Amino acid sequence: MARCRLLLFVAALSSIFGLLHASAGEADPIYSACVDQCEKTGCVGDECSQHCNFTSGGIPIDGPWYLQEPLYLRWKQWDCLSDCRYHCMLAREDERKKVGLKPVKYHGKWPFQRVNGIQEPVSAALSALNLAVQFHGWVSFFIFVNYKLPFRPNKKPFYEYTGLWHIYAIFAMNSCFWSVVFHSRYVDLTEKLDCSSAVALLGFSLILAVLRVFNVIDEAARVMVSAPLVAFVTTHILYLNCYQLDYGLNMKVCLGMGTLQLILWTVWAGGTRHPSRWKLWVVVIGGALAALLEIYDFPPYRGFVDAHALWHATTIPLTYLWWNFVRDDSEFRTTTLIKKAK
Repeated sequence: MARCRLLLFVAALSSIFGLLHASAGEADPIYSACVDQCEKTGCVGDECSQHCNFTSGGIPIDGPWYLQEPLYLRWKQWDCLSDCRYHCMLAREDERKKVGLKPVKYHGKWPFQRVNGIQEPVSAALSALNLAVQFHGWVSFFIFVNYKLPFRPNKKPFYEYTGLWHIYAIFAMNSCFWSVVFHSRYVDLTEKLDCSSAVALLGFSLILAVLRVFNVIDEAARVMVSAPLVAFVTTHILYLNCYQLDYGLNMKVCLGMGTLQLILWTVWAGGTRHPSRWKLWVVVIGGALAALLEIYDFPPYRGFVDAHALWHATTIPLTYLWWNFVRDDSEFRTTTLIKKAK
């Protein structure tokens, strides 16, 4: 009897903590009842979901094969439950708006309007544009270093950080790619890939900042500096993917690494005579202001533009200017080293 009471107490505690960690929207009994009813009928008001005629694997329940969802649309993994949650969310938000209540989050996300199945179309489009700018910046840097700047006698660039910037470009484009995928359709896998790629990019950016600011050229010294940071970032990514996707912890880690490299670049820009240091100042100040958008979260305007979407928008011109600075830095270092050689 005592064991049964203990089990009931633990179950009650679990349910209480579950409610505490749930978003306000999903804890709403009207929303929950709507989702339950929709799963039975397939409709929310006049809006009916075709996915409620199929299983989550796309197999028809009571229809012929030609009514199955096309293969090119199944990657989004929409099913009856996800459609019901979406339509119930919109219906509930309409009701809340009529009585003057503000939007709330559902399952940890703001109520966004879907466009052709894409959950956050503005953020997805801006991420894709950022990917294009990253690619353009990397290609322009590659052409500049390999075809416009002189080489050493051993056919290697004078600029000692060329290889590091190539690796940085891979991390940056990878992060932008998974950002596009995640904002198009957030499921558990795309969310983990988006978080992991962003952490990896911030981690390598911090390593690059340390090496460039302190002018670490020796390979052994670079390994000694990079090893602990690589170990930390790898451990954090494994924690997010294999143990718990802790948003609060991940935000603290990302803000910590981002702030640290902004401080490094700020101190370096203040003490150097680099001809393009003004570009670095603009990127540093702009990046710091953009980070405030990640901290200050607000619901999407008309269901499309939220703080995170604005953050993506601000990173586009900053990315373009950043790669401009990298090209200028390669020219500055090359010129300096040639003068020393003479």
